[in-house]
Parts: sequence; structure tokens; C-alpha cells
Amino acid sequence: MANPAVTPPVRSRPRIRCSPRKVWVGIDVGKRELQVAVLPDDSDAVVRNDRLGYERRATAKLVRQLRPYHVAGIVLEATGRYERPLARQLDRAGLPVAVINPRQSKRFAEALNVAAKTDAIDAVVLARYAKLVRPTPRPPPPQTQADLGDLVVRRRQLIGMRTAESSRLECRESGEVVRSIRQTVAHLDRQIGSIAARIDEVILADARWRQKAELLQTVCGIGKTSSYSLVAELPELGCLNRRQIASLAGVAPFNRDSGARVGRGHIRSGREPVRRTLYMAALSAVRFNPQIRAFYRRLLGLGKAKMVALVAAMRKLLVVLNAVARTNTPWHDAATSAAGESVTSKDAPAPGVEIGSR
Repeated sequence: MANPAVTPPVRSRPRIRCSPRKVWVGIDVGKRELQVAVLPDDSDAVVRNDRLGYERRATAKLVRQLRPYHVAGIVLEATGRYERPLARQLDRAGLPVAVINPRQSKRFAEALNVAAKTDAIDAVVLARYAKLVRPTPRPPPPQTQADLGDLVVRRRQLIGMRTAESSRLECRESGEVVRSIRQTVAHLDRQIGSIAARIDEVILADARWRQKAELLQTVCGIGKTSSYSLVAELPELGCLNRRQIASLAGVAPFNRDSGARVGRGHIRSGREPVRRTLYMAALSAVRFNPQIRAFYRRLLGLGKAKMVALVAAMRKLLVVLNAVARTNTPWHDAATSAAGESVTSKDAPAPGVEIGSR
């Protein structure tokens, strides 16, 4: 049974009441509707979320309804990109909006002992999250950045489909099936080439992105594809310190200790696509980058497992890339020393602590 404290009121005609007090807003973004909850007024509303309404009428109407409020915070869940236009419109209207991971709201609801799940209840839970947790409002990425990210994601999807089709080709004997698979692979190759060319155009058309990609490619182990992925999916590169950027990318180890027990640390959360890019780059860097290779071999000499040492090398490579992007200086062996981010024991796994990805 749902907690009465977070059960939304039942209304015959959903609406939002105006209030001069501070209010917190939760919006459950669905494919067809936007369910809005306002605390502490217990107001609610439902706004149609069809394609036309979502981008024009619905968001404009919602912004008009929220303007009379003293809005202290608005929280949305990341729901398959349906939240992007709404978050961008709210930010453009000057309203403080934060987009959170659905895992956070789910665990928050469990902490509130909310067992039931409806759109209205979800909106109230998000409003409670906004009021109690008060996440820092962050502006959504610009449309150009989002479009570049979509192109990079699409290229990755096409490569995955091509890999799957190529694997099917190895275990088929029927001539007709083989021809079909080969035609599909050829079509996917053309699509991948087209998307890659478009990514090139977008990157080269923006002076900042072009300069950043060229700087990243000076680091041994980073090629054009890896640099483009980092520009698209890690725009914060060069703007954060080494601990923050490692946590954001998901290569920072988290302790799992309790009392006298020292558990095995794990990397978790973060941006999985960025972590995959760093993994492939690190495989090259531990062979050909003198700085990363020495760091990797030192960890192996200390008895660390190969995967543990490789994950640590991923983090060190990210620290180097972060220093290069921040200083706008091409990489060389001493690049990070000048930036105050030299290879030190701080970047190695702590004694007795292993790093395992999951």
C-alpha cells in the first residue's frame, strides 16, 4: 500500500493552483502525457504529450502555468530522451530544472515506502525528491551538442547491427540466406560511412570541437573516432578536476568497507559509452603510450591483475586527456606535470583494494 504522505490527491479536473510560497515541482514525462505535481500545495495537472503538443503547445502551456509560482526546483527523470525538449524549454524560461537518473527516484520511492506506481504517484515522488534532496539545477546540453551525441550513438548502433549480421553469416549454409545477410551488411556499411561523414562535417564546422578533437588526438592511444566520441559524449572534459571527471566517466573506484572488513572496490555508474571508449583507447595506450605503458607495467609488477591495471590505466589516460583539454596544450610525456596532474601513486589502486568493473 502506498504511503499516504506521498499519495497524490484525486481530482475530477486536474489543475495547478498558484501560490506565492516556494514550491517544488515533479514532472513524470511519458510518451503521451506530462504528469505534473506541485508541493507543498498538493496541486497537480496533466498535459498532453503528443508529438506536436510536446514541442509546441504542451511545453508552452506548462511554462505559463508555472510562471506565477516561486519555483525552487523542478525534477524530471531521464526517460528515453522524451524529457529533452521539455527540459530545454523550462531552462529557456529561466526555471531551475534537474534531470535525474531513474534509479535515483526509484530508490527514493523505496525509502519513502511507496509500493504503488502510477504516473501521478511518480510525479509526487519526484516533487518530494526536489524538495528534500534539492539536486543542483543543470542546464540541458545545447541542441547542437545533443544532435552530435545522437549521431555518435547511431553510428555505434549501426556497428552493433553489422557485427550481429556478420556473426550470423559464419553459421549459415543456405545460399539465399547468405545473400540476404551480405546485402544487409553492405547496406549497413554504407549507412555507417554516411553517419561517419556527417560526424566529420559537424565536428569540423565547429571551431571549438575541431580544436578539442585535434588536441585529444595528440595523445598516443586516441584516434579520430575516440576523440569524436569524447567530444560528443563527455563535453565536461577539461572543465572538471581529475576526481570529478573520473567519477563522471565511471572509472573511479568506490570502496565497499564495513567495520574491520575491507571489501573489494568497484567502478560503477558513470557514462557507459565513455567508459567503453576509454577501454578501447587504453588497450592501445598500454602498448604505445610511454607514460601509460610505464604506469600499467608498474601496477603489474606490484601484483595487480591485468584487468585491474587496465582500468587504472583507463583512469590515468582520462586524467591526461582532461589536462590536455583544460590547458589547450598538445600532449607530450610531461604534459600533465605542468598541469599539476602528474602520474602519482594517487592514481594507482590503494593497497589491498582491487578494481573490478560491473
